[in-house]
Amino acid sequence: MNLSNLDWSIIALYFLFTLAVGIAVSRNAGKSTKDFFLSGRDMPWWLLGVSMVATTFSADTPNLVTGLVRENGVAANWGWWAFLLTGMMTVFVYAKLWRRSEVMTDIEFYELRYSGKAAAFLRGFRALYLGLIFNVLVTGTVSLAAVKFGEIILQMPGWQTLLIAGGVTVAYSTIGGLKAVIVTDFVQFFLAMIGSIWACIYLVNMEQVGGLTALLENVDVSSKMSLIPDLSNPDLWVPILLVPLAVQWWASYYPGAEPGGGGYIAQRMFSAKSEKGAIKATLLFNVAHYALRPWPWILIALASLVVFPELSDIQEEFPALSAGKLGHDVAYPAMLSYLPSGLMGLVAAGLIAAFMSTMSTQLNLGASYLVNDFYHRFIKPEASEKELVSAARWFTVLSMVLGIGLGLALTDATQAFNLLLLLGAGTGLIYILRWFWWRINAMTEIVAMISSLIIAGYFTFIHDMTGLPVLEDWQKTVLGALLTTIIWVVAAYVTPATTDEKLIEFYQKIRPGGPGWKAVIEKAAAKGESLEYHKGQLPLELLSFVIGCFTVYAALFATGYWIYGQTNAALIATAGAVIGGWLLFRSWGKLQTQD
Repeated sequence: MNLSNLDWSIIALYFLFTLAVGIAVSRNAGKSTKDFFLSGRDMPWWLLGVSMVATTFSADTPNLVTGLVRENGVAANWGWWAFLLTGMMTVFVYAKLWRRSEVMTDIEFYELRYSGKAAAFLRGFRALYLGLIFNVLVTGTVSLAAVKFGEIILQMPGWQTLLIAGGVTVAYSTIGGLKAVIVTDFVQFFLAMIGSIWACIYLVNMEQVGGLTALLENVDVSSKMSLIPDLSNPDLWVPILLVPLAVQWWASYYPGAEPGGGGYIAQRMFSAKSEKGAIKATLLFNVAHYALRPWPWILIALASLVVFPELSDIQEEFPALSAGKLGHDVAYPAMLSYLPSGLMGLVAAGLIAAFMSTMSTQLNLGASYLVNDFYHRFIKPEASEKELVSAARWFTVLSMVLGIGLGLALTDATQAFNLLLLLGAGTGLIYILRWFWWRINAMTEIVAMISSLIIAGYFTFIHDMTGLPVLEDWQKTVLGALLTTIIWVVAAYVTPATTDEKLIEFYQKIRPGGPGWKAVIEKAAAKGESLEYHKGQLPLELLSFVIGCFTVYAALFATGYWIYGQTNAALIATAGAVIGGWLLFRSWGKLQTQD
């Protein structure tokens, strides 16, 4: 199928729009790094929340969901649904703390919380690791999806798709900074959502599928529909449900779902006008990300089982597809090839928008690490704001080139997803506890980071060659998390603690509350310093976290049951979502935040 002139016109108009936005906000973006990376800390919460959602709506997400559904059913999505726990904890516990810190990046936090050369080393090393290695891995994953989309839908080589879409992304990202990213995200989100819903309706009702009723009654589909894996089969429910809910959400460092908040989620919180704005933005993100968006992707994935029951069917339909790129995740763009002219252009523009949204955010975030936390901190502390903004723009271009290169080398979205989970396995609990337990220090994080990398490398490249029993991906994640956690907990006790002066300064600024700081208060008193004890609202925050998770999961299930035509289950889930929403509103009103 070839795109019509109408389709190409829609795509071209979108490209022109994003460039126009970048140019429109370029004057303010170039004033300072605060403007380039944080939009002047003056962005409205609703715009930030939508921006977070748009960023996670990357071009690879529908592909990932499709691959999960085709291989292990709808329930396999618990691999990422479980990260709602991380998100809701960020909303009610960490959002206001991050905003209160007033740092420019979450890596700058290290020298706010820790002391000495270890803190400086950690900041510099993490800037390079997250700004280059980890960031390039993320952008490479997103680029992989763009390659598959381009080869199937646009019918052009992957490198050509990346060159065009990546070129436009680099242009408005380097010109307009974070503000251009956030403003374009707003349009990108609605464009992508409209496109995915409209495409879902069309594809489910096309002749090959036969409509929603026929789809759900299809023998190849009915076995994949359950929202909960078969609890009588531990080979299914342990890796699909138990591990994500019991371990993965707190143990793994994954972009957009970092334990304790971090990455581009933290960057958006830093950009909010107030603590309350940061909380509202992250709450909007979590509701929209988990309760609103998944179902169009899931239904298209189920429909693909009817149209393309086997991978060979996709290969036969698209013989030009690179052999190394063939996987279950490619069924999503394969289904989109059936869309009519006009709708195809809208959906194509939406997926390109999803690619550009994620890429622009990662590029800006990576540049903020490399400029603020490495270049300015260690290479050229005397650099002017103009020089720093110029450096940010060059680093943005470099990150794009490296990400595109990796995207051309990767083959499967699920492969990259599992690698990202394994790389950060075991470090997550530190990011949760470091706000509330004084004993965690810079060396603790360094030890955790190094041990996680070594363990991940062992399980990825060495273990299967040792003759020991072969491990599943979930077993590697659990073992990696367990081993890394044990190592860093020991390190927290045997390595030198952060200086009393730094701990007191941090406590006074952040006011985290909780019993984990009593030792610091006692040390301050012994030195004759009066350090006010902040009781905090941790019990109420944790209650709101539980209610929030229950509400969003109920809404997610309610939508699914209504689609499936399971009325009784849908009514129960809907009632749960309504009651949960009411309880959440009540608890929200009692939380103390600053406007």
